[in-house]
Amino acid sequence: MLRAFFIYLSESKALRKFAEQSPLAQPMAHRFVAGTTVSDAITTAAELNQKGMAVSIDNLGENVTNVAEARESAGLYHHILDDIAKRQLNANVSVKLTHMGLDVDESLARELVCGLIAHAAKINNFIRVDMEGSPYTQKTLDFVHEMHRVPGNQGRVGAVIQSYMKRSEADVEKLLAEGIRIRLCKGAYKEPPEIAFQAKSDVDANYLKLAKILVKSGVYHGLATHDERIIREIIAFAKREKLPREAFEFQMLHGIRRDLQEEIVREGWRMRVYVPFGTEWYPYFMRRLAERPANALFIARNLLRR
Repeated sequence: MLRAFFIYLSESKALRKFAEQSPLAQPMAHRFVAGTTVSDAITTAAELNQKGMAVSIDNLGENVTNVAEARESAGLYHHILDDIAKRQLNANVSVKLTHMGLDVDESLARELVCGLIAHAAKINNFIRVDMEGSPYTQKTLDFVHEMHRVPGNQGRVGAVIQSYMKRSEADVEKLLAEGIRIRLCKGAYKEPPEIAFQAKSDVDANYLKLAKILVKSGVYHGLATHDERIIREIIAFAKREKLPREAFEFQMLHGIRRDLQEEIVREGWRMRVYVPFGTEWYPYFMRRLAERPANALFIARNLLRR
């Protein structure tokens, strides 16, 4: 019932207009989204760099419906890559294949992402291909494997693995066999029990199992979590294994646990902040809540924290 309610909210044009104009909604928008323009995202990235944190920039939006929208989205990412290089920022970008036109034309998405990876390689940068819901899992992983095999793309494109998916350990093994960089997260989409762990304890246990494989792999990975217990366990494991602190990085969302982000940096570990921006912030939040209604309490708590 809550999921249906949040989906309804995400599709309501009247509520979206109210939220975007309401002073009550602005603290949430500004806390978790950098702004609506590339300039806003670049400014936020520069501020985070000054605090010793790397950044991954994401233009909000997915499931474009025509070729023009897909090409416009890709053009915006080329702009971001140019600005990152110009400002010499410690930042990369995250893209969704459906934002690059995967649902419109797979060959179009391949063309656009290939162009972005080539651009990133030219300026010594990196493209993270985000993971979406389970209907896209295999297509996304196949795409990353294919792109990584292109001469010159090695180390320039990476994947995302969700620890709540039961297939993830096998997917990690295949990605590591080709030296592909991974962002490990827990996963936020609502998936059936046939393919995904439903209990938080099982998701957490699989996350830790996969994280320990990744940090010892010799490939540079990102561990995306706000769970301080898990973070501390990974740090303790890395120390026991005598792993260098530059062997991997932690990752968190912009505006979530800023106090913990800064603490991790002070302790000498690497931190990357995921910075979303764009006009799609309202449906972005409603869809995240629809995928996992418990996120509503999580966001509310973090509005009251640093």
